[in-house]
Amino acid sequence: MRRLLIALGAITTREALRFAQQRSRFISALVRPLIWLVVFAAGFRAALGLSIIAPYQTYITYETYIVPGLCGMILLFNGMQSSLSLVYDREMGSMRLLLTSPLPRWWLLLCKILAGTVVSVLQCYAFLGIAALMGIVMPGWGYVYAFPALVLGGVMLGALGVALSSLIRQLENFAGVMNFVIFPMFFMSSALYPLWRMAESSALLRDICAVNPFTHAVELIRFALYGQFNGMALLWTMLAATGFMVLALWGYDPGRGLLRRKG
Repeated sequence: MRRLLIALGAITTREALRFAQQRSRFISALVRPLIWLVVFAAGFRAALGLSIIAPYQTYITYETYIVPGLCGMILLFNGMQSSLSLVYDREMGSMRLLLTSPLPRWWLLLCKILAGTVVSVLQCYAFLGIAALMGIVMPGWGYVYAFPALVLGGVMLGALGVALSSLIRQLENFAGVMNFVIFPMFFMSSALYPLWRMAESSALLRDICAVNPFTHAVELIRFALYGQFNGMALLWTMLAATGFMVLALWGYDPGRGLLRRKG
């Protein structure tokens, strides 16, 4: 257990130091959702009317509605960006050295995912703080209740990024592959508009959004920010996190995945 905790601390520290040296990454992670909050929300406010839906007990502004979705955006982009470092480490050779250590491979990958999640959650709270300064304030205890939801969402998306990184052989191919994952997951979800709005235009699109794991991660965060529990969202987010973790372990299995292809 001591060795496992030492490995977790070392990998988390390495990820934190890498993040601290890339200040532009922190700024871009905040600028992206703030642009949606300030610019796009102003344009969509008049076009998208919102009814009273759970967890809200009254009418809300569009800016209030998209804050949980923008927290999900931070987790999504950071999960993919964190997995980018795995592709870089693989090209540099340090990834093979890490995976051939005597520690269990599943623990090493989980440490990598948790380290990226820590950074993502800190960025989410920085964004929530800025949103509060702009007048978009959540219930007080909601900021505490949201923590486990943010962690679980970050782990799910981080595991997805790690699974995808096992399929990418060159760093140059990473951006193209990510665009086929990030944008469909984000736009075909409840991050920017409720599912009943989707159903008005296309029942099929609504069904696709309903099975999107990112939708359930966003709804888990949304309900948690208002001190409410969404059991269905929790279940599907946990199932997706487990499935993505299994895919990541398979991808980095030396007998079938990454190491065999590189050998």
